Amino acid sequence: MQEIRAKKCLVVAPHPDDETLGCGGTLLKHKASGDKIHWLIITGIDKEAGYSAERISARSQEIKAVSEMYGFELVVNLNLPTTKLDIIPMQQLIEMIGDVIIKIKPEILYVPFPGDIHTDHKVVFQAVAACSKWFRFESIKRILAYETLSETDFAISPDINDFTPNVFVDISEFLQEKLQIMQTYKSEMGLFPFPRSEKTIIALSQIRGAAAGCEAAEAFMLLKEII
Repeated sequence: MQEIRAKKCLVVAPHPDDETLGCGGTLLKHKASGDKIHWLIITGIDKEAGYSAERISARSQEIKAVSEMYGFELVVNLNLPTTKLDIIPMQQLIEMIGDVIIKIKPEILYVPFPGDIHTDHKVVFQAVAACSKWFRFESIKRILAYETLSETDFAISPDINDFTPNVFVDISEFLQEKLQIMQTYKSEMGLFPFPRSEKTIIALSQIRGAAAGCEAAEAFMLLKEII
């Protein structure tokens, strides 16, 4: 009998919490299926950017707690300045992300949607796209863009196509755990109608579930697949 090998998945998050908002339930489903999940965080916070020592420490603890809740095989934090990725040379960012991809050798990549309103999301997508060439990063077989509440849904540029999902993942079994993980990011959550609220997260999962024929789902745009 042929052995079924676990897949390696890498979620690229411009900021901590993007991974949970965008594909938290899917990551938990991967883990439950025996797949290996990895987390690449692009930005961090520091005193130079105006954050207090207490806030920096709290963020570090949040990342540690979230990592343990998911059971990531590896967490890499590039600690680049948040909201300032557009001033970093693109080649430098490509090389840093490329080094992580080469180290992990993921088959599946989860990336932010390029039409997101946040500049960091746009820049990260561009850098990851440059790391998708098969002859340099041959492990990658599937790339999916996730949606991020308050970023994907707030884009208003007429030059950008809307997020139009064509892949849906049933996360009914994992929705409550996703919500629990998201609550770890205390400073990022608010009360409805704030976009990053428990009620909004549930509502979006139900809308995507209705499109997929299940109680709750996460939606993605399939950008590349090699079979």
